[in-house]
Amino acid sequence: MNWFVDGLKHYAMFSGRAGRRAYWHFFGMYLLVSIILSVFDALIGRFDPSTGVGLFSGLFTLATLVPSLAVGARRLHDTRRSGWWLLIGFVPLVGIIVLIVFLATAGDAGDNRFGPPPPQIA
Repeated sequence: MNWFVDGLKHYAMFSGRAGRRAYWHFFGMYLLVSIILSVFDALIGRFDPSTGVGLFSGLFTLATLVPSLAVGARRLHDTRRSGWWLLIGFVPLVGIIVLIVFLATAGDAGDNRFGPPPPQIA
């Protein structure tokens, strides 16, 4: 939970680095909340199966779009890549696989051009 809150605290901070653990915990919590809100939307009749979006899950996605992009860019910085590599996810099939590999790769132990190693969050 601390990683998710930390990601939201750094709402639009695209500089610096984010560790692998911090990114994947943020992503996991984001996914969990999205699923819970989608189920809630379905229960109250606000989920549209044709688009796959409901009222509350859609609002949550919009509210967390910028923090999600920011933590993704910081995670790529930890692997010595520019945050612009997030755009490779738009390439069908291959792009998302490459992006997942980049996000799962271990980061630099020392300083790199994007700054010092990310702090460990307890």
